[in-house]
Amino acid sequence: MTTKDIDKINLEILEIIDNNVLVIVEGKKDIVSLNNLGIKNIISLENKPLFKIIESINEKEVIILTDLDKEGKKLFNKLRYNLQKNRIKINIKLRNLLFKNKLSHIEGLDTYLKQQ
Repeated sequence: MTTKDIDKINLEILEIIDNNVLVIVEGKKDIVSLNNLGIKNIISLENKPLFKIIESINEKEVIILTDLDKEGKKLFNKLRYNLQKNRIKINIKLRNLLFKNKLSHIEGLDTYLKQQ
């Protein structure tokens, strides 16, 4: 990964923090990783029915950071479809940057960025 890509990822994280954008993740380890990066407005899909999570979201914009494995992609598509039906904008900038740079699991993002 280039320094330019790392800078873009860090800028995107700062933007999320500054705008307090809601981030949706799969589990507790993902929350810990993002908390370590300063992101606090996070909900987890763990142990909750998807429809309840979707119904509970009142934001204008959200970021979906499910893992980039098969299950994570399936969850991303379900969430995106249903949230967009509710007129919620899906911000995919950070997700695309991570995918482009072959970072597939959110839980290790903080460790990875600190090593760079």
